[in-house]
Amino acid sequence: MDLRDTPEQAAFRAKVRAWIEDHRHEAPPMVAGMHTDDPRPFRAWQSKLAKAGLVGVTWPQEYGGAGLTPIEEVIVSAELRKAGCPGIIDHIAVGDCGPTIIAFGTDEQKARHLGPLLHGDEGWCQLFSEPGAGSDLAGVATRAKRTEDGWVVNGQKVWTTLAQFADWGLLLARTDPDVPKHAGLSMFLIDMHAPGVTVRPLRQISGGSHFNEVFFDDVELPESALLGPQDGGWGVAMTTLMFERMTLLAAFEQLGWSAESMVEPMLGHERLQDGDVRQRIAEVTCDLLSMRYAGYRALTALARGEIPGLESGLGKIGLIEAGRKGSGLIAEVLGPDALEGDAGHFAAEMPGLRSGGGTNEILGNTLGERVLGLPAEPRIDKTVPFSELSSNGAARASGSAAEGRASNSEREAGRLAEVTPS
Repeated sequence: MDLRDTPEQAAFRAKVRAWIEDHRHEAPPMVAGMHTDDPRPFRAWQSKLAKAGLVGVTWPQEYGGAGLTPIEEVIVSAELRKAGCPGIIDHIAVGDCGPTIIAFGTDEQKARHLGPLLHGDEGWCQLFSEPGAGSDLAGVATRAKRTEDGWVVNGQKVWTTLAQFADWGLLLARTDPDVPKHAGLSMFLIDMHAPGVTVRPLRQISGGSHFNEVFFDDVELPESALLGPQDGGWGVAMTTLMFERMTLLAAFEQLGWSAESMVEPMLGHERLQDGDVRQRIAEVTCDLLSMRYAGYRALTALARGEIPGLESGLGKIGLIEAGRKGSGLIAEVLGPDALEGDAGHFAAEMPGLRSGGGTNEILGNTLGERVLGLPAEPRIDKTVPFSELSSNGAARASGSAAEGRASNSEREAGRLAEVTPS
């Protein structure tokens, strides 16, 4: 791993820095946690960034991107952060949804959606998690039934980021309940303004509403809404999640949580002279530095055409745990004053961040099984038709075959609902 820019990267960095210097006065103010109650000024800023080639940096040029590597995307993120300018607001659209449409979309879908998505003219959300299917994503129950003209969708999603501002969404729904749960899913492009779509923001402890629950009541979708193969939605969803992790990796410079931001609220407080406090500051600082360099290693692997190893999965766990420890330390030192300002906002965000993108426990299982090669946990539900599963992921005791499966699944039910499929 070489942390120095190549000549090409140095030239790109200089170009980015010069553009930002010329246009930084046009940027809206930074917002904590990359969330806002009014996306309009941020979408206008995103449009300016896109016209300068600073959005969709890794997208192919034929779709409006720059055709570069994640390293250049990190350079853009770092330079924006250094200048005090926000990045793109529709990071889910550009980082997750757009690349998925590029990978699986028809020519018509690409022509219709990629341009508006890239320039911030249309916002997107990712409709995956449900009340009974979060980390066990294959357990989604939202149903899309065939009609003569397309599909009818009924169900519910939850914890959907930016749904209250979204014009379109990537919807994972069940199209065949009579096969094992991973095999009966399909992905759809859904108009969030269609009749029957209801978005209800969820109020958080911070006072904001960054997540939402979304209800679908007899929502009609045309045949052209299907993204990728029918009943092949699991593969499409895994592609989306792969791009999601790459997006978070490339945007870690924009997250705004650092050792400096942890110490700043405590500056001038007498407890900074306490040996225990200083030791804990050092521990969190070391954790954050290790995550930064782990991210660099993962990006280096990507730039070389390799698949990142353990460090790519540990990044989210390490960053959030360091944030939790840092927020706890600030609260101990400042008391109720820790609830004020950016530090208080960040502390209020931490519970949601710990669960977002897969809980730490689920990510730990995934790393153990897929990276370290440890034995997988028992998965009785992988071969059982979804229609024979109960709401907690265990096989229903109906029929002789199901009865045989149910005896084991009842003992495992508590764990199965939270295990990421292998």
